[in-house]
Amino acid sequence: MPAFDYSAMDNQGRKQKGVLEADSARLARQLLRDRQLIPLAVSEAQQRESSGVFGGHRIGASDLSLATRQLATLLQAGLPIEECLSAVASQTERHSVRRVLMAVRTQVREGHTLAGSLQQFPRAFPTLYCATVSAGEKSGHLDGVLNRLADYTEAQLEFRQKIQLAMLYPVLLLVLSLAIVIGLMVYVVPDIIDTIADAGQQLPLLTEILVSISNFLSTWGGWLALGIAAAALFIRALLQRPHIRLGWHKKLLSLPFTRKFSRGGNAARYISTLAILTNSGIPLVESMGIAKSVVKNDAFAEALEQADKSVTEGIALNRALGQSGYFPPMMIHLIASGEASGELPALLQKAADAQEKELQRIVATMVGILEPATLVIMGGFILAIVLAVMLPILNLNQIVG
Repeated sequence: MPAFDYSAMDNQGRKQKGVLEADSARLARQLLRDRQLIPLAVSEAQQRESSGVFGGHRIGASDLSLATRQLATLLQAGLPIEECLSAVASQTERHSVRRVLMAVRTQVREGHTLAGSLQQFPRAFPTLYCATVSAGEKSGHLDGVLNRLADYTEAQLEFRQKIQLAMLYPVLLLVLSLAIVIGLMVYVVPDIIDTIADAGQQLPLLTEILVSISNFLSTWGGWLALGIAAAALFIRALLQRPHIRLGWHKKLLSLPFTRKFSRGGNAARYISTLAILTNSGIPLVESMGIAKSVVKNDAFAEALEQADKSVTEGIALNRALGQSGYFPPMMIHLIASGEASGELPALLQKAADAQEKELQRIVATMVGILEPATLVIMGGFILAIVLAVMLPILNLNQIVG
């Protein structure tokens, strides 16, 4: 029975949206009338999702994790998959998530596998997710695989949130400090300097420099902001070109200030993904091909392609990854131990966890340096402004005295 996305109006004139199941759009409208609703628009959810310009709706990491956990719990209780999807869809508060889940349920009821149904909505369910679900279906342990997927999604979400929260305060501090300095230069300093200049006094060098900067910002500040925005858009457009983006990504992997973070972040994301795939029973070579899609750096992904070829030719995983030069030695040693002991998935996860902790330590160190550095630099700017304003005032007092 297909799912229909509807928009209707109740007796009080309030607009309602939702998803319901019916044999046809005509019957869906009748069901709405039976609920004392006036149908405004009714369309099949599956068709809307698959034919959308951008391939359907996205599902956020937190929503996907929660839905996955609920599905696993219901499957463990022995419920059929279509009933599990219906129950999870009815519990979610997000209309877009409900629509996608009901459309997936329609596919399942028509005889498609769960993984095949999920693949119809690539913006909602990544390749990693679909491949892992497919492995769970083939092995007969779908509930356990879904639980591991939920753990993985939650861990990735928690890691991103920790990084974002750590960077939030210094970024806000920098933005506010710049706003204060620019505000003083544009709106406060000119009035004070004009008052001093009216007295006919020769301005000190520091004050003249401040006046020049203030006049420039007052006259050209808007154009400067537009120029910066245009430059940012131009650089962004350049980075859309594969060869330019590849060169930039290679720089990120080699520059002293970005090397550790770029290498560590991509390595942790790749190894963590590889761990859940291999733990779900997907062959190593296939897992490497899927896990490569989560890497955000083109140069790193290029090195992984070479590692994939090496493993296909029979080279051990630790040697293939070690040849790239992008993976930390400790991670390579843990992978080698996993291959030697036959516990590769478990050691892969330990390697990913260790690298994520190292990244969090690096971020904490960067934030610890950035906060006082921002305060010192902005404090220096404000001190220069105060001195530039106070020096001619003190000189004027001396002349009057």
